[in-house]
Amino acid sequence: MNSNPRLTRQCLTALVAAGVVVTGAGCTVANSGGGGYDPYTLRIVLPQEPPTLEPCESSLTSTGVVVRSNITEPLAERDPDTGDLQPLLATDWEQTSPTEWTFTLRDDVTFSDGAPFTSEDAAFSIDRAVNSDLQCNVDGYVFGDEKLTLRTPDAHTVVVGTTEPDPILPLRISFIEIVPRTTSTTEKVREPIGTGPYAIDDWEYGQKLTLKRNDTYWGAEPAFARAEYQWRSEGSVRAAMITNDEADIATGLGPEDGAGELGVPFQNGETTALRMQATEPPLDDIRVRQAINYSVNRTGIVKALFRNLGQPAAQLIPSGVVGYNDQLQPWPHDLDRARALIDEARADGVPVDREIRLIGRTAQFPNIAETIEVIQSELAEIGLNVKIEMMDTASQLEYQLRPFPPNTGPYLLMIQHGNQAGDAAFTMDQYMLSDGPQSAYGTTAFDTKIRAAEQLTGQARQDAFAKLFAEEPEEIMQMAYIAHMRGILGKSPRIDYTPDAATGDEMRLSAMTPTAADHTDQS
Repeated sequence: MNSNPRLTRQCLTALVAAGVVVTGAGCTVANSGGGGYDPYTLRIVLPQEPPTLEPCESSLTSTGVVVRSNITEPLAERDPDTGDLQPLLATDWEQTSPTEWTFTLRDDVTFSDGAPFTSEDAAFSIDRAVNSDLQCNVDGYVFGDEKLTLRTPDAHTVVVGTTEPDPILPLRISFIEIVPRTTSTTEKVREPIGTGPYAIDDWEYGQKLTLKRNDTYWGAEPAFARAEYQWRSEGSVRAAMITNDEADIATGLGPEDGAGELGVPFQNGETTALRMQATEPPLDDIRVRQAINYSVNRTGIVKALFRNLGQPAAQLIPSGVVGYNDQLQPWPHDLDRARALIDEARADGVPVDREIRLIGRTAQFPNIAETIEVIQSELAEIGLNVKIEMMDTASQLEYQLRPFPPNTGPYLLMIQHGNQAGDAAFTMDQYMLSDGPQSAYGTTAFDTKIRAAEQLTGQARQDAFAKLFAEEPEEIMQMAYIAHMRGILGKSPRIDYTPDAATGDEMRLSAMTPTAADHTDQS
């Protein structure tokens, strides 16, 4: 393995401050000497192994990228380009009373084990994901404290009721993956049965995951008979697997990883930010949180570490999502102002010298470690005592999702939020409500404003959420937004596939086909 010495923290910070593009990242090659492949198998390499394929956890990126619309399917799915909801397992839906929506289901669907799909399965799946005690991520992410009522007038009709009118209920329901009514309601399942174009064939934990084509699939037959997932934490390794013909698709690449012309840039819909545990001193003082915002050199990070594959962010959602405020500007990089705020807080007895943990997730995005190091250095410059902790996915999620671990002390958490639904309600519910599943701070007054905005439709809804994003830094300020991200997908020349804004969260295998030059009968 040949690699360049790691850039020092001081060097990285200087380069970011100067806006110099960082190059020369070490390149390692796994299983070199590829060439030749099984034409019937689609080969995918991910940054990390999925922690589970439990469908009710599919709003977690590392799970959803494998399971959603591949192994399991929802009743409807959102078109990532237009934002429109499209029929899938449901053919249509309508609001039949102020608090009820009626969904009509397809009558030609079976699960991969041969069992027919009926309204009982749809109602069961919704009840399991939202009303059970499983603590499904999709419940917290999409529904919060809502409890749904469910009726099945016949085998192909399901009626979903809410306590209050919900103008976007079909959009929320699109996050629930359908499973058979025989699925456990007391335990999460690691390997689910679904109605999707693929089924799990074999999972060698820690090694690889293989899917096989579901021969009972109700829709168009996917081009590839099998899909094989592997995982490598280093982007340079994933890129090398593409260039060495050891993989067909590689996710989570950075511009310095070496995919070259086989790297396809795309808008991935993700926004990076530091979430501040604002209930713990010194982070409970808004001046300290303001100082942190002034210290982050967003423009330098985007230019030097992200190679301009991103845009400095002033809010947690990107353009194209209902509620995006195009008038907001990112915080200026002003270390002198940041130091003055820290000095002012110190003079008032705020314990600004207390150690603050800076938590990042390994392979969360390209150059995550370098980004964390630059931020730590800038925070040290303004007088804060910050210690870096890099964690794997499972460990980091303990700090991202409620209930948080006890006695954590003050910490800053690097998050990456993708609003796949295209509506600010999902972001506000998660990160801005005082008791949101991924929120560290809030107020009842701001909660009331969020709930009021969620009852609106059309332009009134857009305007209300845009106003809330402008008010959040003044009333709450639990975030230091960093960048709206763009991704790079490594893609073999033998594959036809165009990534879209949803690719980072749900990568549909059925959208991947052999190129004309590589066409092979996949029967």
